[in-house]
Amino acid sequence: MSSHSETLLDWRARITKKQQQRASFPPAWLIDAPPEHVLNVQDVPYTCALLTARDIEITDTTDIDVLLAKLAGRQWSSVEVTTAFYKRAIVAQQLTNCLTEIFIDRALQRAQEVDDYLKATGTVMGPLHGLPISLKDQFAIKGLETTMGYASWIGKVADSDSVLTQILYECGAVPFVRTNVCQTLSWGETFNHVFGRTTNPWNRYLTAGGSSGGEGALVAMKGSPIGVGTDIGGSVRIPSAFCGLYTLRSSYERLPYCGAVNAQEGQESISSVPGPMTNSVSGLKAFMKAVIDSKPWEKDPLVVRKEWSEKEYQLSEHGEGSKLCFAVMWDNGLLKPHPPLWRAMRLCKKALEAAGHTVIDWEPLNMMEIFKNAESIYNADAGHDFREVCKESGEPVIQTMSPETNKHELALDEPLVRTVLGPEQKMLTAWELWQLHKEKRALRKAQLDHWQATANRTGTGRPVDAIISPAAPYVAPPHGLNNDYFYTTFCNAMDYATSVLPVTFVDEELDRPAQPHEFYNHHDKANYELYDPKLFHGAPVGVQLIGRTQEEEAVIAMTEILDNALKACKAAEGK
Repeated sequence: MSSHSETLLDWRARITKKQQQRASFPPAWLIDAPPEHVLNVQDVPYTCALLTARDIEITDTTDIDVLLAKLAGRQWSSVEVTTAFYKRAIVAQQLTNCLTEIFIDRALQRAQEVDDYLKATGTVMGPLHGLPISLKDQFAIKGLETTMGYASWIGKVADSDSVLTQILYECGAVPFVRTNVCQTLSWGETFNHVFGRTTNPWNRYLTAGGSSGGEGALVAMKGSPIGVGTDIGGSVRIPSAFCGLYTLRSSYERLPYCGAVNAQEGQESISSVPGPMTNSVSGLKAFMKAVIDSKPWEKDPLVVRKEWSEKEYQLSEHGEGSKLCFAVMWDNGLLKPHPPLWRAMRLCKKALEAAGHTVIDWEPLNMMEIFKNAESIYNADAGHDFREVCKESGEPVIQTMSPETNKHELALDEPLVRTVLGPEQKMLTAWELWQLHKEKRALRKAQLDHWQATANRTGTGRPVDAIISPAAPYVAPPHGLNNDYFYTTFCNAMDYATSVLPVTFVDEELDRPAQPHEFYNHHDKANYELYDPKLFHGAPVGVQLIGRTQEEEAVIAMTEILDNALKACKAAEGK
C-alpha cells in the first residue's frame, strides 16, 4: 500500500474515532429523532420526552438577566441549569449536528463548585455566576482537543485555557460544550470532514450559516443561553441572522482572542474578533460587560485598554437616546436583497418612526472597492495556510459547501469574490500587502468622512447614529448556496461594531417575488432567481445594526431601542 493511501486511511480512521468519542453521552439522552424530511425541528425538545417541565422552564428562559438572577438567588442551582441546557444541547446535536466537544462530568463538576461557593460565601462567584456557556471550537479548554474541523488537529490537547475561557471561569460561568465550524473558518456555512454538516433547526434543508454555525443552531434550539463565536467576515452575524438570534461583532481587539486557535494565524490586516450569540438582547450586555470588566488587557496584550462605559451605554454621544437618526442601507449596490429583507427593513423604519426617531436612506460609498480590498487581503496567501494544515493529515481542502446528495438545483454560479479577484490569486509579496493596507486606510477615511457628512441630513445636528442593513442578501439559503458575505464583510473591513437582531419570519403570502430589476451583475441575477417564497417560508429574517468602531456599548443600547420598538409595534397590531 502506498504511503499516500495509508495517510488517507489514517485521517479517515482518526475521524471515525473522534466521532465515536463525541457520541459518548448518556444513552438515556438519546431521542427518537424525526426523519430527515421533517425540516422544522424546533418543537422536538417539547415532544421528545427527555426534558422535564422544569428543564423546559429553565431553557425557555431566554432573558439572561432573569437566568442570572435566579442563579444568584439560589432559586435554580447551577447543576440544575447546566443539566437542563446539556440535555437540550444533546437534543440539538441529534437534530442539527451542532456539537464537537461534549464533557458532561467536567462541566457538572464545575457547576457544583459554583453552587458550593455560593452556599459557603453567600455571594456569587462573578457576574456570570453559574451560567452555562457554549464555545465555538476555537477557544481552547485545558485538557481538551481543539480540532477546529481539521483532521490533522485531532489529538492535539490544549495545555492551557484560552484567555477568554479563563475569564469566563473567573466570571463564574460554566463552559459546557464546544460547537461545530467549517473547515478553514472561511465559509459562511458549517461543514468539515471531521464532524460533518450542521443544519438549521428552523429548516434543515437550509444552512445554519458559518463559520459559527454550530453556535447558531445550538442557541436557536435554546440548547445554550449564550454561545461565543468569532467573526472575521460575518461569522457570528450570518448564523445569527439565519437562525433568528441576537449577536454582536465587536471591534478589533475589544475582546480577548489570545490562546484561541485560528486559521491564517498572523493575519492582522482584518482581525477576527469574538462575539456573543444569544436569544435575547440582554445577553449581549451581560456578556460584554462581564468580560470587559475583567480587564482582559491584563491577560491579552492586544486588547484595547477601554473599560466598560455606562455613559456610552446611556448614549451620551447620541442625544441620550431620546431622538436618534438611523439610516437604512436598502441594498449595497452589488446584490439586491430578497423581498423578506426589504419587508424587515420597512418594519424597522416603521417601528423606529413610531418611537419618535428619524430614518433616512443610506447612500453606499466605494462598496466594490472595499469588497475587493478586503477579499484581496483574505486571499493574500493564495490558500497556502489551508493547504499546509490539510497536508499534515492528507485530508482534502473542501472546495464547495454543496451536499453530495439532495443538493439544491439552483447554484449561485461561482462566488462573487472569484469574479472580482479571478479564479486563482497569486501569493502576494509583503510590499503588495502593504499597498492593500494603505488602500484600506484610505477607504476607511473616505467612509468616515461620508458618515460625518450625514449630519446635514439627519435633523439632529449629529451624523447618523447607526445604519440598518441586511446581514446577507437572503435569509438562510439551501446548503452550498451562501456565496456572498459582503453585507457583513463591509463592517469587518471598516471595523464597525455591529449587532444582528431578529425581526420577523418569511411569509410566502407577504413576501411575493419582486419584479425583475436592472441587475448589478450576473450574481445579482442569480440571487434574484434563487428566491422562492415557498422554499424560504418560515425562515428567520434578521438585520444588522451598524455603529462606529469601539462603540460596542452604544450599539447594544441602540439594538435594545430597535428591538423594543419592533416589539411595541407588534403589540400595537395585536401580533
